This record gives sequence, C-alpha cells and structure tokens, in this order.
Amino acid sequence: MKYLLRLSFITVAFLLFPVFSFAAGLPSANVFTIRAALASGKPTVADFGARSCIPCKRMAPILEELNNELKGKANVLFSDLNESRDVASPYRIQMMPTQIFFDAKGKEVKRHIGFMDKADILKELKAAGMK
Repeated sequence: MKYLLRLSFITVAFLLFPVFSFAAGLPSANVFTIRAALASGKPTVADFGARSCIPCKRMAPILEELNNELKGKANVLFSDLNESRDVASPYRIQMMPTQIFFDAKGKEVKRHIGFMDKADILKELKAAGMK
C-alpha cells in the first residue's frame, strides 16, 4: 500500500513537472520592471500572457533563451497577467499572449497577438533597432 502511494505521488509529480517547470523561467515583470527596461536605451520585447496559457508555455523556453542570448543588446520580458493584473491596462492588452516591441527610446513599434517563434522575435527586435 505504501509502495502504491509513493508510486502514485511520483507519477503525479512527473506529470505536473512540465506544467510547473515554466515558473522557473523568466520572472514576471511588473509595471516598474517594464518602465525600467523601456528607459534602458535598448530595444525591448514584452510578452504579456499567463503561466497557464498554452501558447505562453510554448514560448517560455524561447523567451528564456533569447533573454540569455541578448543580454546587453535587448530586453526580453514576460509579464504574467494573473500575477500582475495592473500591467495589462496601460498597454491595452486584450488577448494572451501579446508581444509588444519597443525601440531604444521606449516607443511601441510593433504588436503581435499569439504564439511567436524565435526567428520572428529576433526579426522584430532587429527592426526595433537591436544591433
């Protein structure tokens, strides 16, 4: 009986790991984090979504990878709207995920709704002035 309980606990843990492993990715950006990024003088992509959203989960490793690759060149942010609902209003977010691209001056230059792959994100960051 103890063996079955332990086995079922381990099985549940492995089944839930992919769902919750996203939380180990980028921390959720709040209004202040986003403002600081926009004032940094670097192009920025801000992804507005939720850790429970399927397309957002698919984008999580892409955003984390880009964040690591583009340090010093561009800002890559993720904002979980379930954690920080006040973030959605100033950026008029209506659907998840929404990616907003900002140039080095903090001006919005592009908006996309839905899943976006790495190549397209890089293309838009370059169009926003990333060198």
